[in-house]
Amino acid sequence: MDLPFSPCAQLSVTLTRGILSLVLNRPAQKNALSLAMYTSLTEALRWAAQAPEVRVVRLSGSEDSFTAGNDLADFLAAGELNSEHPAVQFMGALMALPQPMVAEVNGLAVGIGTTLLLHCDFVYASEDAYFQLPFVRLGLSPEFGASSLLARRVGEARARELLLLGDRLEALEAERIGLINGVYPLERLAEEVEWVCKELAKLPPQALARSKALLNAVAGWPLDKVIAQELDVFAQCLDGEEAKQAIAAMMNKEQV
Repeated sequence: MDLPFSPCAQLSVTLTRGILSLVLNRPAQKNALSLAMYTSLTEALRWAAQAPEVRVVRLSGSEDSFTAGNDLADFLAAGELNSEHPAVQFMGALMALPQPMVAEVNGLAVGIGTTLLLHCDFVYASEDAYFQLPFVRLGLSPEFGASSLLARRVGEARARELLLLGDRLEALEAERIGLINGVYPLERLAEEVEWVCKELAKLPPQALARSKALLNAVAGWPLDKVIAQELDVFAQCLDGEEAKQAIAAMMNKEQV
């Protein structure tokens, strides 16, 4: 289908059977993120957020890399790092996306290439992929929520190693400590990610969006508050057409 926006040449965008595929396409620079790429990613995610035909979003890199992070010269050329900066706009669009976000890490993921994964719902990597957060080495500090989200994902001690020392983390170890969901040989990675995306695309979209929002909202809340919020969202789902149709179909099947 024709998209209501025109992505830059460094980002390939396709929509097939409910799966919006975003491919970072700047292989000569290890898919380092330019300002134009940030702008196009933001446009794609904002459109997807209100497009009922989009059931899941898939993000991957081209050739041998996921992304080397920011193109620093381009990043600095944008001026003050405020709410209008293309990178900040992208962060907001990713965090606001109601559909599941699936990342396919086919090589190195450096800097924001790793921290953006903390905002994805599923992350799968090739066996030769690696992750690195070299902010301190560059005289910088963690961004995009990494100082909080990474510790929740992998534990306080390991988060300090990754953020303060900035050493690279190999894919198998990233899976072992819970940073990512799975690791596959490179020749199988795309096939496995495609299967996950297709399975997600089959699910009731409103229930999926509400469940994702619930997971994001209650992190760090006391248990009684989590349970109260869950009951509220569960009641909304139970009263919706998706649940009524699914439950009716299940009951009819059981009666056959």
